[in-house]
This record gives sequence, structure tokens and C-alpha cells, in this order.
Amino acid sequence: MSTQPFIASTLSEGETILKKRFADLGYLFIKNGVAAEHCQSLLDDVLAELSPHVEWSPDRLLPTLKGEPFYETDPLFDEIYPEIQALESFHQFFHHESVHQLMQITSGENPFVYPMKMARISTPKKLGYETPPHQDAHSHQAPESMCGIWVALHEVTENMGRLMVLPKSHKRGIRPVHQAQGVGGVQCEIYDDETLWHTGNVEQGDVILFHACCVHKAEPNRSEDVVRLSVDTRFCPYGEPLFTSNLYPHHGLRIPKLDWNYIYKNWASPAHQFYWKDYPDLHGPDDSQWIALAASK
Repeated sequence: MSTQPFIASTLSEGETILKKRFADLGYLFIKNGVAAEHCQSLLDDVLAELSPHVEWSPDRLLPTLKGEPFYETDPLFDEIYPEIQALESFHQFFHHESVHQLMQITSGENPFVYPMKMARISTPKKLGYETPPHQDAHSHQAPESMCGIWVALHEVTENMGRLMVLPKSHKRGIRPVHQAQGVGGVQCEIYDDETLWHTGNVEQGDVILFHACCVHKAEPNRSEDVVRLSVDTRFCPYGEPLFTSNLYPHHGLRIPKLDWNYIYKNWASPAHQFYWKDYPDLHGPDDSQWIALAASK
């Protein structure tokens, strides 16, 4: 495997160029796509919930691990994560006008933000538990019209668990998968001729948009004590098919108390609560079947 830097884009290039590049590469790396102060505000809220396990280092301007390392689905993660999910600022982040404008690049004038929002907490000293190569079309049971948006909440450099994408991989459709250790629990097939990955250092507010079939993964966090924090969600043109599993909070089928009533209980505004209730094209099993499925895993 070899790597080269992300091909960087800027909003000033215009929609035509950005759409063409997205169609060719399967991703866009947009520098300063979200204002740094918007990211810092959310980062401060997330760190307040992670304390005392993760603390901000004012000297290094990075989140640092103060306790034992943990992994997504560890008991400590399950204790902390509902409080992060309950942050109104976390969910509102993806409805901000600047984020909405980024989504319009790939989804047109009326993008629909998936209810499921993800906060990523990558601690050091958990090698082998990073996210394996995968496609969101499989993990979200979504059509190719769906896209992902990933936002860096702080600077991420080498050895901090950077995101990697496999350019042009979206052109080969949805791939077979097999079980794998790490976030999500599955890995998609990588073909023999796919040896060049794109990655690179990012700054606070840098954004990656990726096609539903674009293969992507995380590098291992090999730092001494830095915790990589980022946020992401999925979106599509309004009215495209949406599988009902995406209507649940992230990990809500696995953590008993993590439902929308828990998330919304202290919100100041109802503006983005249950905003998908009239969505026109939902597919999938009903609640009881999903709960039974989650319990069986």
C-alpha cells in the first residue's frame, strides 16, 4: 500500500469543478469548509462530557488522554457516549447553514440530513481497533445517492488516526464484506490493483465529503496521548430511499437508554426534533424487529 496527499478543494473553485472532481475521485477534501469557531464551540461541549477521561491541552491545543484508553463499545464508551449524543449543539452542528451549503455540492438544493449523527473518539493505545476499510452504502443500507460528511474538530496530524480514502473506488459498486475487528465490525473487499490511498494532515474545520461507495478507513492512533475527535453524518437528496435503521441515534440499538427522548430531554429548541417524521420514502423493519436484531448481536 502507498499513500499520497488528499487532493484539496476550495469552495471558491465553484460548483461545476467540485461536482466533476467528486464524480471522478469519489470524495472532496475541502479546506476550511466549516468555520474554526463553529468547530471549537462543539469541541468544547464534547470535551466537557469526556472529562476527566479526556482533557484539552492548552499548550498543545489538542485533546489528551488522562485515563485508560477505550474503544467504541467499551463499557466506558457506553457510559460517556449518551451524554455526547444528548448535546443539542452536536446535532444542530449538521443543520448549520455552512454545513448545509457543503451538502448541496453533491445533493442539490434540498439535502436531507440523516438523523443518525456520529461522534468519533479515537484514543491511543488501542491499535487494531480502528475503523477498517468499508463503504457506507453497505453499513447504512443506502443507495449511491447518499453521501457522508466528516469534519475535523481540531488539527489531526500523522499518528493521530487520520482518515484515509481509496480514490475512484466508488466506480466499482458495492463490494463483498467479511467480519473484521474495529469500528463497524466489517471490512469490504480491496482489489489487488487498489494500492494507492489518499490521506493527509487536516486542520480544524477541514471537511471530507465522500460517495456512498467510496472505500475509506482510519489509520491507527499511534500517538502517545492525543485523542482524535471528529464528527460525521450521512445525507442525501430529499426524497431518496432511506432505511429506517438510520432513524435511530448512533448506538441507540445497543445502549438501552440511548433513545431520542433521552437525547431531547434538555434541548432548548424543538426545531430539529423528529424532523424526519414525514419523510416520504422509508424502508426497513419496524422497531420491534430492530430491537430484537440488536439484542441478538
